[in-house]
Amino acid sequence: MAWSDRYLAIRDRWLASPRFQHWAAAFPLTRPTARKRARALFDVCAGFVYSQILFACVRLKLFDLLAEGPLTPAEIAARLSVPPQSTERLLEAAASLRLVEKRGAGRYGLGSLGAALVGNPAVVEMVEHNRLLYADLHDPVGLLRGERADTELGKYWAYTPPADKLAGKLAGKAGLPLEADASRNPDAWRKADDARGADYTTLMANSQPLVSGEILDAYPLTKHTALLDVGGGDGSFLIEAGRRYSHLQLRLFDLPPVAGRASQRFHALGLDDRAQAVGGSFLRDALPLGCDIVSLVRVVHDHDDDAAMTLLRAVHSALPPRGTLLVAEPMMGTPGAEPVGDAYFGFYLLAMGRGRPRTPRDLQQMLESAGFARTQLLKTRQPLQSRVLVAHKRTATKSVKNN
Repeated sequence: MAWSDRYLAIRDRWLASPRFQHWAAAFPLTRPTARKRARALFDVCAGFVYSQILFACVRLKLFDLLAEGPLTPAEIAARLSVPPQSTERLLEAAASLRLVEKRGAGRYGLGSLGAALVGNPAVVEMVEHNRLLYADLHDPVGLLRGERADTELGKYWAYTPPADKLAGKLAGKAGLPLEADASRNPDAWRKADDARGADYTTLMANSQPLVSGEILDAYPLTKHTALLDVGGGDGSFLIEAGRRYSHLQLRLFDLPPVAGRASQRFHALGLDDRAQAVGGSFLRDALPLGCDIVSLVRVVHDHDDDAAMTLLRAVHSALPPRGTLLVAEPMMGTPGAEPVGDAYFGFYLLAMGRGRPRTPRDLQQMLESAGFARTQLLKTRQPLQSRVLVAHKRTATKSVKNN
């Protein structure tokens, strides 16, 4: 056993000892650390309760109400149609989480965290969307053991191609053909997509602009002429890119029902001369040619390794020599934001039924295996939302030598 392992084993025994815990909580030099760790452990235990307090505030539109100015609990109760005692309970809980704060004359106003949610539809929409994840996490052990095929997130994203037998069962429970996907059965999958299309479109439209800005700030598209966004959803990323770069031609590739929605949006915005949406499945269909840069925005982590490698190879084939690939998504091991990539997205994708978060190094190795070179991790202002990897296709000569 290595020296570090022996040291950590001794540390673990001390920390697990009730006698040591009692002493550390009383000794002046260790008391602050002991209290800090006890609070951190309690916050992990109580995290679900905290999230439900936030969800209740969002669902009741409490932050929008307080944005108009501080109010008394009685006034808030009347506006929310919630009994006064319950309103006071919610306000006290929200104040402890800095979502609201007590003001003079017994009134409540926005807290520092609640104020950040006002005018931020991306976060608000994700809080609403997380109700599906909350429902799925009632049995985390069942998720880990692969015993559940009927998750709420799995049904929400049920228009995507079944990747294995578990996903096939899920499609069956959703009333879809077991061996079908959107590219082969567009009518059946369009019916499923329409059933929750409004929610999906709102989620993408509200959450994507934040990420789009981060990506385009990290990697300007000035030198590029045509952008292909694979898995581009409703086209939000392309629309923002087109707004910033008027010379840029825009192409979107996604499953037929999704591409159809994006095409309608392009038309409504008067982008018919610049933007085109193409429907298909990257697992079977070739990607559109003629673009010198391809973006994968929060797409790779949605897929298991085999499907992700199929996607990366398809992108490599579609790009010209020296073409560029942008991969943007939350990643594991992000300094200061480890719980986001490792915990939140790890279990979100587990509940969804496929995919996994990856470290930048994992993605770089996959990109190299797919034929890309000169991969670079770019800095973003909010890496917890998205990190950006840039990779380039080798020239034709170098590709031959490496093969």
